[in-house]
Amino acid sequence: MSLDPLDEKIIRILTRDGRRSFAAVGAEVGLSAPAVKRRVDRLVAAGAVTGFTAVVDPAALGWSTEAYVELYCSGQPRPSLLAKDLERLPEVVSACTVTGNADALLRIRAAGVRHFEQVLQRLTELEYVTHTKTTLVLSPLFERTRADASRAE
Repeated sequence: MSLDPLDEKIIRILTRDGRRSFAAVGAEVGLSAPAVKRRVDRLVAAGAVTGFTAVVDPAALGWSTEAYVELYCSGQPRPSLLAKDLERLPEVVSACTVTGNADALLRIRAAGVRHFEQVLQRLTELEYVTHTKTTLVLSPLFERTRADASRAE
């Protein structure tokens, strides 16, 4: 699906505040509420918008430790196998295969260092994982959504 500038602006607005009413979005982009609703419905149907959710500060839930973990595996495990096994660990908030020496890069959140250590233990218990390399996050600086990064207003 090709997005026009109006679609992109609507997505940016909804990314900042997914609870915004169609009327409020319409007032900002110069459309009626029904026209915005039709566009949003079309964006959802086309898969450009995949859902609406609350964004919660992990620290508010007690998840104060964050790390990036490089995962090294024996052989070349299928990405589908990695995804299946890693999705079972709620502390793994994102995972991707990467170029370079590591087979995957994981973003992990935990309640503290002891909890993080337990997550590492569970990772190394996967039969194909040979070792990991961890980088702990000291101070998050900012995080962009894809819509924020796509274009400046």
